[in-house]
Amino acid sequence: MVPSRSETPSILIVGASRGLGCALANAFLAKGWSVTGTVRGGGHTPLHDLVDTNDGGLVIERVDMTLADDVEALSNRRSKERFDILFVNAGTTNGRPGDTIAEITTDKFTHVMVTNALSPMRVIEGLETLVADDGLIGVMSSGQGSIANNERGGRELYRGSKAALNQFMRSYAARHAGSRRALLLIALYYRGKHPAPPRRDTEET
Repeated sequence: MVPSRSETPSILIVGASRGLGCALANAFLAKGWSVTGTVRGGGHTPLHDLVDTNDGGLVIERVDMTLADDVEALSNRRSKERFDILFVNAGTTNGRPGDTIAEITTDKFTHVMVTNALSPMRVIEGLETLVADDGLIGVMSSGQGSIANNERGGRELYRGSKAALNQFMRSYAARHAGSRRALLLIALYYRGKHPAPPRRDTEET
């Protein structure tokens, strides 16, 4: 766990515009944390609705985590800060989740794998210097990324992307075995079942 600090603790949530990311931001704000949440694009999101109800505790950054330049720019903008927690929350799925992997177009495969597996790790690698030496780095995965628990099939592209994320995060942990930072990968289950992947209209990057 992140040690307590004399100043207000802080968290950077990448992918906080709506859904789980926004709920996480709201929960930390309620506990008195300083929250920086990222959104994609220029539109109004549910995260913006939290600004007026939290007295300066929430800062919104615009970042598309699939764009390396966006991630680098965020790192440069906040380079003098140190967050207690960096949490990467993002996910998408293909529009026809029942398609087998052989039926997925190359463009769709690339989009889902880049969003769910490659980009979260690029964010972690690119923003790790913003995390306190004794802080925490976390990423949201899914129970559907489990190979051992895949007994029903279905949602093959989404499952594969989350399985890849799990493996990449494990490699990151192995490379940073001597670090004081805690590493966390969350794979949610609901009532003993895998949660459904995000709908396309709740995609967060």
